[in-house]
Amino acid sequence: MKTVKIIISIISVLTLAFFATGIIIKETTYTAKVTVNKPIALVFKEFNKHENAKNWIPEIKSFETVNENFGKTGSVYNVIIENQGQEIKMTQRILAYVPNEKVTFYFDAENMLKKDDYLFTEKDGVTTINLNASCNSKTYIMSCMLPYFKGKLENQSQEYLNNFKEFLEQ
Repeated sequence: MKTVKIIISIISVLTLAFFATGIIIKETTYTAKVTVNKPIALVFKEFNKHENAKNWIPEIKSFETVNENFGKTGSVYNVIIENQGQEIKMTQRILAYVPNEKVTFYFDAENMLKKDDYLFTEKDGVTTINLNASCNSKTYIMSCMLPYFKGKLENQSQEYLNNFKEFLEQ
């Protein structure tokens, strides 16, 4: 009987810790970075071509323009990605677009809300892309889970940037 109480106590503490995560951690943030051996104008132009995205984000199944504004800021797109056999529909908005300097995307992917802020800098013909990402959720349960997936999200973003570098340098 004592063993059962100990097991129930451990499960209760772990459950409480899991649900406290959603209260304590409101936003999950991470960074990624890549250096591309190409000039900034080319890197920025190719990075923002929708037809190229499938070459470095292989999960993209389709990309549809909903509203494209002059100057890009405020443009809206529907994106469908395939993740582990499931199709996920996302809405992508461009929050900021400064040619050869910065582009900020906001994604609404069902329960997850994500902001990707890409900063572009150049030195001696070599371009560095810095990503500052932040994620939060519409639902409490998902907000409890996001901090535990931070490493996976960070690795995936780094992999996409590495794929972009490889795509552009070939």
